[in-house]
Amino acid sequence: MKATLTTCPYCGTGCNFYLLSDAAGQLTGIEPAGKHSASRGQLCLKGWNAHAFVHHSDRLTSPLIKQNGKFHPCDWDSALTTIHQRLKQIANSYGPDSLMFFSSAKVSNEENYLLMKLARAGFGTNNIDHCARLCHSSTVTGLVETLGSGAMTNSLSCFDATDLVFVIGSNTTEQHPLIGSRILLAQQRGTKLIVADSRKIRLTEHADLHLRHQNGSDVALINGMMRQILLDGMENREFIAQRTENIEALRQSLVPFSPEYVARITGLEDQQIITAARAYAQARSAMIVYAMGITQHSHGVDNVRALSNLALLTGNLGRPGTGINPLRGQNNVQGACDMGALPDVYSGYQKVADTKSRLKFSQAWEKALPENPGMMATQAIEAAAAGKIRGMLILGENPMLSEANQTLVKQALNNLDFLAVIDIFPTETAQFADLVLPAACYAERDGTFTSTERRVQRGRKGIDPPGQAWPDWQILCALLQRCGIKADYNSPADVMDEIAKLTPSYAGIDYTRLENGEGLQWPCPDSQHPGTPILHREQCTRGKGHFSPTNYRPPKELPDATYPLLLSTGRTAVHWHTGSMTRRSHLLDREEPGAFAEINPEDARSLNIRERQRINVSSRRGEIQVKAKLTDRVPPGQVFIPFHFAKGAANVLTNNALDPESGIPEFKVCAVRVTPC
Repeated sequence: MKATLTTCPYCGTGCNFYLLSDAAGQLTGIEPAGKHSASRGQLCLKGWNAHAFVHHSDRLTSPLIKQNGKFHPCDWDSALTTIHQRLKQIANSYGPDSLMFFSSAKVSNEENYLLMKLARAGFGTNNIDHCARLCHSSTVTGLVETLGSGAMTNSLSCFDATDLVFVIGSNTTEQHPLIGSRILLAQQRGTKLIVADSRKIRLTEHADLHLRHQNGSDVALINGMMRQILLDGMENREFIAQRTENIEALRQSLVPFSPEYVARITGLEDQQIITAARAYAQARSAMIVYAMGITQHSHGVDNVRALSNLALLTGNLGRPGTGINPLRGQNNVQGACDMGALPDVYSGYQKVADTKSRLKFSQAWEKALPENPGMMATQAIEAAAAGKIRGMLILGENPMLSEANQTLVKQALNNLDFLAVIDIFPTETAQFADLVLPAACYAERDGTFTSTERRVQRGRKGIDPPGQAWPDWQILCALLQRCGIKADYNSPADVMDEIAKLTPSYAGIDYTRLENGEGLQWPCPDSQHPGTPILHREQCTRGKGHFSPTNYRPPKELPDATYPLLLSTGRTAVHWHTGSMTRRSHLLDREEPGAFAEINPEDARSLNIRERQRINVSSRRGEIQVKAKLTDRVPPGQVFIPFHFAKGAANVLTNNALDPESGIPEFKVCAVRVTPC
């Protein structure tokens, strides 16, 4: 039996485990890494089953080209040449910005870097993005403005050293189970727990205070808490004076947010808002924890700004047990951002519009580079539907299930002149492709991944890929070479060496240093640096922390007489993202085999709906059928549907209204109607 240490392919916690394989090269199971700092000898249900999809019969094993509407096998050379030629033809005919490149939070740092290089140096466009646009683009925009860095400020170990945890918009025990268990252990030791969530998630059962506010009212709630803190004189005046700017503008902006006004918006009681404010301000150290319940709104950036203001107001920054801690939903969504798989930055968040940064990358890649920021993924879908984007390469993403307003997404993909998809399974998106390339999965390739706490860790190859499947980095190198760009890397370690030379925050990271089993937390500026567990210790990355006042704006679409219920979407404990891996894991699929809608029993009675009955759920964008799940986890007037399933796809319904700054869709609020089938 062979045991290979690697990083879990699911959420952003960064758990490590051993892949167990037999003499025939087949995975037989998973064993936790007993001393790893994130997992500490534990795994969640998905982690224990992370081997189950690897040998599934649906795995792609050879390149496929579509002819007369059907896929047929082809050889690698002709497949790669076809992709290069078709994309070049489109760029030559319509300009480089008629192309779009989708990278992935499920592939390694090295692979994200190479696709970023391919788009910019190989095809001359900054049109590259990935699924962070759909989850934490609001975080990057908001925290870069207020603090100078768009990442989790603290480490997972800080949950052992905090006096209070404020969880808002994060179903932590289901989406990041091992972080959720840390919060529960802290609560058992006496740490105060405040949970703000309209649903009765597991954490609310243990919370000292559950704020069941209306979806989309987060800014009003947080502003109301800050107004009360100032009214009580509980702000950290020394910290504000020494380490922040713009406090007076914040103070003036908070005047309207009295407990009575905030209560009307949020649906809370006046005293709940006051109690939450005082508890947070009185704690010697307090951690803010949030996820997509904060970011996935048409005002997601304002939500993040408000949370940053709250931390700065109370001095909860730069110390153990404090900070603003966005939890990343995929194993490498942090790394994909770090590597520049975004339309406006190279690796390390170096701006493409900055002449000095552009010159540095241009000289390294020996190619003139485009200077204007590119198109966001959500904008690219709209542009493709309008005929402005003509060609796409999608690496390891499944926008046919993950993007809002699936009718528009289908129109966009059908409208392309050419679509190439690189993936491990024939996903819903791959069905629209002209050419599909088979990729190695996480267990079949080497690389690095960056967790939610900025920890860069190794992923290690345990077995060979099936059939003719290639690791993504080799596919991208072959395409770079066809574009005339130097890409003679012998291994992902060579790619990381190039990343380190060009990326200050990764400058001290190489494969030798990562062999310690614990990885390194960026920024790690040189080969002797131990990494940075806590950001903003002496000062913020931008210098002084910036108070950025926000005003309450309601969601773009609220319930009305025609669509009287509010829909929110999300994940469950059993499945992950678009389900392409978990729906092919037998035990996980058995636990939750199909789509459902949580509906409050009070609403179910008024609509004459029974438990497990088939129901129609419709919005202004489409209609799906799912099974009803009657539960008081959702309040009256609200429906919750997970987005993992192709049949009963929640994103048929969701609103593609975008945050004007981050481009994130409003997944968490739209109006729907429910009727029995």
